[in-house]
Amino acid sequence: MFAPQRGLLTLSDLTREDLERLAARSRDLYHDQSAHERPLRDKVVGVLFTRTSTRTRTAFGAGTVRLGGFPLMYGPDDLQTATGESLQDTGRILGSMLDALVVRTAGPLDELREMSRAGELPVINAMAAEEHPTQGICDLATMLMEFGSLDGLSLLYLGEGNNTASALAYGLSRMPNCRLTFATPSGYGLDAQVLDDAAKRAAAVGGTVRQTHDLDDLPAEAHVVYTTRWQTTGTVKADPDWRERFRPFHVDERLLSRWPDAKFMHDLPAHRGEEVSGAVLEGPRSIAWAQARMKLTSAMAVLERVAGDGGPTRP
Repeated sequence: MFAPQRGLLTLSDLTREDLERLAARSRDLYHDQSAHERPLRDKVVGVLFTRTSTRTRTAFGAGTVRLGGFPLMYGPDDLQTATGESLQDTGRILGSMLDALVVRTAGPLDELREMSRAGELPVINAMAAEEHPTQGICDLATMLMEFGSLDGLSLLYLGEGNNTASALAYGLSRMPNCRLTFATPSGYGLDAQVLDDAAKRAAAVGGTVRQTHDLDDLPAEAHVVYTTRWQTTGTVKADPDWRERFRPFHVDERLLSRWPDAKFMHDLPAHRGEEVSGAVLEGPRSIAWAQARMKLTSAMAVLERVAGDGGPTRP
């Protein structure tokens, strides 16, 4: 019998209060990265990335050091899982040596659950196929810093219904009176269960979550226009002409002008000329670079919560 999963695997496990605390802590650390008592002192955090990463991998490695801990960085072929060792056996070994494990994988979230339970080990999902919850914490913190509150925000997301979109759906649907619109190409939308769950959570606190494939059906108001690159890390698209289906969802100055007061967000990396124009990404309404810097302090907030002196979170 394995122990219950521990750590941060999906934002759907967290309450509104959990999310608000993590966002506020991320924002506070953004303004002062030394505002802590080194809560990871003498602790060892494994950082296992089987897919490419710049921001998230650096954030968790540097964040562990800044909080007083020691990161062990693993690449995709460094563990014996590459030679056939089971996830359960790997989890049991890592659980006997580490205080927490951060994982990025193109595989399913169940793989992370399996390792967490087998090793009685707090595991942080730094991106799995279904969801990118640490990006979601970063995004909530960025919006909190920009707008002063998460209540009542209207967010328009354009592009692929990927793991970042799922995290946004789970995170903002907890906040009162928020309105989320996901504009996605037909066939590339969010998982139906994620949409249904998020819509029910939003309705319970006076908000809405909806998806459209029609660019004539966009909201009249948006505080944030958000996009991600069209080719999600670790995935390929079977349709050779998929870019033609995505091209109308390109965010340029003309499209952004429909919401003259909206801020622009992007989880990066960006492909200028595909999902966003350079003029928008580098323009005065873009907060994408502050959002990128928030990756470090949001990672620190999650590490502090999961592996710090206060003990791990438990769904």
